[in-house]
Amino acid sequence: MTALCQRLLVVDDEPKLRKLVKAYLSREGYVVEAVEDGKAMDAYLAEHNVDLVLLDLMLPGEDGLSIGVRLRLQNNLPFIILSARGEELDRIVGLEIGADDYLAKPFNPRELLARVRSVLRRCTQDNLSSSVATSPVLTFGAFCLDIEKHLLTRESQNIPITTGEFTLLRFFLENANRVLSRDLLLEKTKGYDHSSFDRSIDVCVGRLRRKIEPDPSEPVYLRTVWGAGYLFVTEDKK
Repeated sequence: MTALCQRLLVVDDEPKLRKLVKAYLSREGYVVEAVEDGKAMDAYLAEHNVDLVLLDLMLPGEDGLSIGVRLRLQNNLPFIILSARGEELDRIVGLEIGADDYLAKPFNPRELLARVRSVLRRCTQDNLSSSVATSPVLTFGAFCLDIEKHLLTRESQNIPITTGEFTLLRFFLENANRVLSRDLLLEKTKGYDHSSFDRSIDVCVGRLRRKIEPDPSEPVYLRTVWGAGYLFVTEDKK
């Protein structure tokens, strides 16, 4: 048992899968509830604090992609997509809307557990690090990343940012002007074994560029170093 009363919410319309996932993760020490659609999810979230949502894409009524967008904009809750739609494009779309991870069905329960632990550990580390940070605000250009408040702002205007984006941007800023390999970035942001074909870092970099770059196609801050990785340049100049 490794969880400390962390609460998970499974949103899936397959009764058998809900039962299996709930039983397995409950045995690992998590408090788990499972509901069948977005309406039931909203009702549960209105009454309970949740640490992580496990979200199916193909749901009756409101689809999982729409629900994922709401989770970010309204609740800023971390979520992992669980879906039978395992094609690369679907994974990329899921990550684009702010999912912290994506797991295709059918999946090994141990892999699900590893990913749940990874996302929750990352969230916990962000919170713990913010409480002891020597510099609670990291700046570049007109942007400020507030470590304690978990906020990205530009000239006092809040910019929505996911847990994964926050973790990645913070790591870039703390290692500014250094070339960072994709493998290192995956290790720091995901924390479990990953495939060499894992594109989640590239997707997250793309999302960050759209939020911080004047022209994402010609990045000023977050630059690609072909064959080596990424370089975050804090000075607003080429």
